[in-house]
Amino acid sequence: MSHVYILGGAQTDFARNWAREGLEIYDMFAEVLQQGIAAAHIEPGEIEVGHVGNFVGDLFTGQGLINGFFGQVYPELAGIPTARHEAACASGSIAILSAMRDIEAGHYDVACVLGLELMRNVDGKTGAEHLGAARWLGHEANTCEFPWPHMFDRITREYDRRHGISSDHLNAIAEINFGNAKNNPNAQTRGWNFPEGCFSDNDELNPVIDGAVRKMDCGQITDGAACVVLASEKAARAHAARQGLKLEDIPRIKGWGHHSAPILLETKLQLSQDQPLLFPHARATLDDAWQRAGFSSLTDLDGLETHDCFTVTEYMAIDHSGLTAPGESWKAVEEGRITRDGDFPINPSGGLIGLGHPVGATGVRMLLDCARQVSGQAGEYQLAKAENMITFNVGGSTTTCASFVVGVGA
Repeated sequence: MSHVYILGGAQTDFARNWAREGLEIYDMFAEVLQQGIAAAHIEPGEIEVGHVGNFVGDLFTGQGLINGFFGQVYPELAGIPTARHEAACASGSIAILSAMRDIEAGHYDVACVLGLELMRNVDGKTGAEHLGAARWLGHEANTCEFPWPHMFDRITREYDRRHGISSDHLNAIAEINFGNAKNNPNAQTRGWNFPEGCFSDNDELNPVIDGAVRKMDCGQITDGAACVVLASEKAARAHAARQGLKLEDIPRIKGWGHHSAPILLETKLQLSQDQPLLFPHARATLDDAWQRAGFSSLTDLDGLETHDCFTVTEYMAIDHSGLTAPGESWKAVEEGRITRDGDFPINPSGGLIGLGHPVGATGVRMLLDCARQVSGQAGEYQLAKAENMITFNVGGSTTTCASFVVGVGA
């Protein structure tokens, strides 16, 4: 694959409620675009193409054609080609892949990818209905108030049927991610306090949402945006010279993976019913990423930013990535491997549970966090060793899976 470099980027504070501030989705777009361009140390006119990841702006805000905001923010961008991409919670990753294809094809040298979602302007029930658009409407999760806790409870039950699963390990994942978020100045939950006993099956401190899914298992619905500036090797080399850097010091996307599956959860589970992994296409996505990056195994990498819309989603990522054998994700949890001090840290940012989950922004935010880690710019949540990191982003009930390896050096 051609080299695609990450010149820089930005994200908003995921604790903000933009509607309460009297602001709209355009304001969010404009702020993160301006900050992303400044962080990348480029001029707006250097951007040749723009891509936006957004899932449900039309439903939450009534606003479509969000890619038209590029030229609204900067007159220099009024004539560039732009596009909006939707793949539920993986919308941002699909926008990244699209920008990569533009660069790899030689059509453009500098691309801006922006992911965003404004979702805290409606009540919880309405929000759940809007987010439910990523399921097969009318065919699944028809009788529940909150579709996604219901469906990820189904995944938890299937894990239990095939391998057994303990809530102790799911609670530990939640506690780790909330703990990591305390070090992230952009995390929605960085100032939250957690009473003793809330990371347990205590019905009062950690109430049931649906089946095996409890309050602390859930990622945070969040307003937020993230932006990255991508460049070809030619553009990155010129940029490095201007900034007094070496090309190998600029983070680049070394590998990628992208697989899709049928939209209906039960179809996915039927397809894998005689296999140890629930979602073989998720494993293929991660394998593709690190293999395309030229590594011999996943553990050659230094950590993972993964999709933890629920704790069971991260539990799934642990064994589907190959960090453990199928059904043995609990071993990595018990052995402390996934903590910030472990041999394979997961979600040092806090993840969707601790940092927050503005749906369309999540894939872009993951890539940005990995770029910050490998370039030593992650601040208080910087890992001791982070030369190569991998992402895993999921849309729907793993209907869309995407992964990127980000690193520096050769």
